[in-house]
Amino acid sequence: MTGTLFRITTYLPDLFSLMFILFFIFFIGVFIYSIVRGGRQWHHNNQQPRLSVEAKVVSKRSMCHHSRNSTSTTQYFVTFEVESGDRMEMTVNGWEYGELAEGDFGKLKFQGTRYLGFERQQANYYKSPAILSRKNPRPTSGMI
Repeated sequence: MTGTLFRITTYLPDLFSLMFILFFIFFIGVFIYSIVRGGRQWHHNNQQPRLSVEAKVVSKRSMCHHSRNSTSTTQYFVTFEVESGDRMEMTVNGWEYGELAEGDFGKLKFQGTRYLGFERQQANYYKSPAILSRKNPRPTSGMI
């Protein structure tokens, strides 16, 4: 019995060293993979043309990340629907997230998966077919 215990404790330092090395290699691999993946995405976006298309804001969401030292970061996402019916979710900054509202129409500018901006178009009340069919096209609530 003591012989078996002696053999196990003899190999434990080697086992811990091996586990530490494997753990270290794993994290270095994940770090390198993340850098390569980000570089590929950046390169892919740079190769894409800058596009400006008519789009509608269909949804917004945010994701909050908390850390142990009482700090947090928030990522903001907006989903746009283009004329073809395709939807694209783009990462935006907090200011633009606050400025956009679901249902906004305008020109979406992007390059690959990179969001470049959104120019909201003012709704033209008088061009609406339902409004043009009325006898008095002026709004009664004072809204323009």
